[in-house]
Amino acid sequence: MLTYFLGPILALLPRAWRESAAVRESVNWRIATVLSGFGESLIALTSLLFWYSYSVTHWAQEAVFAAIRAGAEINPNAIGFAALAIWAMHPLTWLIAYMTVEGSVRLVGAAFTETYLGIFPLFVLEKIIRKVSGGSEPNPAKATGFSQGHLSSYVGAIREKAMVKRLPLVSDEVCFSGRAPDEFLEIRACRRKADWNPPRIVRYQDAYFRLESCSEGTPPRPFHYQLRRLAAGVPGRTVLIYSPEEPSVRGKT
Repeated sequence: MLTYFLGPILALLPRAWRESAAVRESVNWRIATVLSGFGESLIALTSLLFWYSYSVTHWAQEAVFAAIRAGAEINPNAIGFAALAIWAMHPLTWLIAYMTVEGSVRLVGAAFTETYLGIFPLFVLEKIIRKVSGGSEPNPAKATGFSQGHLSSYVGAIREKAMVKRLPLVSDEVCFSGRAPDEFLEIRACRRKADWNPPRIVRYQDAYFRLESCSEGTPPRPFHYQLRRLAAGVPGRTVLIYSPEEPSVRGKT
């Protein structure tokens, strides 16, 4: 329920603010961002149509007639086009059009590249607040293992999607290393795993692991995950269940 009602609203926020929300792990951000982007585009497009209807039949047309009364030479057949041109140059028209495009970009990014973008004004506001307050800029690669910026992350996600399409679909490669209490599990995959963001807890077989880091390597398994084994784990909805089909197991190092 949170995904469909509260999620689309939270999806408007920058990533740093979303991650500070108490319900962040209970929301499917892909669905929430798709709904949020679709809603933004739909509201903006509807507003654009109403704004066009009101403008061309009221103030824009009146502005053309006022120019004619002031002595401007405008062909009567071009009055409608002149009103449309005035409407197109209005700042509010550009703002609504931007919201339409932004919503579409957010929808496509979430649906096809799993890139969850907030709206740009709040993104800028978050940067200003961080700058004024003297807060440090979070390192997205360290936090999630993959670039999660705004425009750059979208471009990177498109590039990643194109790369993944060229990779063969092979089984994960898993490898244990170290000894308790510092035993690690390394997973190499040919596809990026959704929601595998540190420090999420992962259950593999009968053991629990904490996701320590994510990194990028070379094909055919360019996505690397390093997990630390926990002495004990508590089952819950937020725990990620890892149950690969016939993984390729490397020897313990």
